[in-house]
Amino acid sequence: MIGNVIVGQSGGPTAVINSSLVGVYKTAKDRGATKIYGMLHGVKGLLDGQYIDLSEHIKTNLDIDLLKRTPSSFLGSCRYKLPEICDNRKVYEKIFKLLEELEISAFFYIGGNDSMDTIKKLSDFAILINSDIKFIGVPKTIDNDLVATDHTPGYGSAAKYIASSMKEIIRDGLVYDYPTITIVEIMGRNAGWLTAAAALAKGEDCEGVDMLYLPEIPFDVDKFMNKVKNIVNSKRSIVIAISEGIKVADGRYVFELTNHLEFVDAFGHKQLQGSAQFLADKISSEIGIKTRALELSTLQRCASHLASRVDITEAYQVGGAAVKAAFEGETGKVVVLKRISDDPYICITDVQDVHKIANFEKKVPLEWITDDDYVTNDLINYINPLIQAELTPIMVDGLPQHLRLVL
Repeated sequence: MIGNVIVGQSGGPTAVINSSLVGVYKTAKDRGATKIYGMLHGVKGLLDGQYIDLSEHIKTNLDIDLLKRTPSSFLGSCRYKLPEICDNRKVYEKIFKLLEELEISAFFYIGGNDSMDTIKKLSDFAILINSDIKFIGVPKTIDNDLVATDHTPGYGSAAKYIASSMKEIIRDGLVYDYPTITIVEIMGRNAGWLTAAAALAKGEDCEGVDMLYLPEIPFDVDKFMNKVKNIVNSKRSIVIAISEGIKVADGRYVFELTNHLEFVDAFGHKQLQGSAQFLADKISSEIGIKTRALELSTLQRCASHLASRVDITEAYQVGGAAVKAAFEGETGKVVVLKRISDDPYICITDVQDVHKIANFEKKVPLEWITDDDYVTNDLINYINPLIQAELTPIMVDGLPQHLRLVL
């Protein structure tokens, strides 16, 4: 029997993370949860005593429909790294004291790799103290780098936005009768799944991007420059997609080849930006062609106006599956997606041990990356089902309407 439950959101936002929140909320409510609490700003907010009763903020079916279409994290997020249990047991004791005061039976955390690390540590501590609280991870990341799952909710919508934007950027470059080069920097620290989505722009109505550079392959600046010089002779407009995390052979990020300010988050991740600008400046100075650097930056994370219906549906399903797993006694698990068929596309949910997921990273298989700076049809066919269909925004006064948390 599950009494009260609590759910939080962590890490970077997506266009569909709130659909997972709705999946947790509605399924827990339908299965008889007494109260459904929401952590404000993830586990960091919980430590500060910040939480709400979700039923006071999601009251109607319209609220649910709006929240499914609302981008970013409704409850707020955090990038807080729990210490190792052996280093700071008091943090865990404080969290579990709060959970006991709220009479929490199940704890759900929606997030990516770092968030699954939180589920791992909390579920491990629960075992140490013989706590009956169930801890379940709900996958979310546009980076698509969680292992053991076919893909992650959030990725499909980001991929749809990236492919659509690339088509528009390509059209824009063709309007002039003189050569132009555009380098588009796309998120992706160690995994190039997002940048690979730029390949979907190619079709009957679009010539596609000319080059794709993913962080899985060392970046050769000289080889890049030679290829640009060769293509310039035969094309009026060149569009290149690069991952923000591309590195040269010695391990330095491309943006580190020039002067830059360095910022490192709580998880030790460097803030990545500037590789496109570095390459654009190099082309302009060495070849003398107008070159533009574009960073999609946060735009690719929360473009709910172009969200994939498949993505929204699966985000909702993993939230519901998490509740089902907890109600059936599972803990220390993460909901995953298993692709059963490509044609027709069929995907189901399952659960995996969080210890097999947290702190591991799924990269683009090398066999899906070609020697001519592009990707294979296998990768395109993998991504394509994830961007299908749309959930029309609820428009008010010409703009998409969102559900806003008012405290």
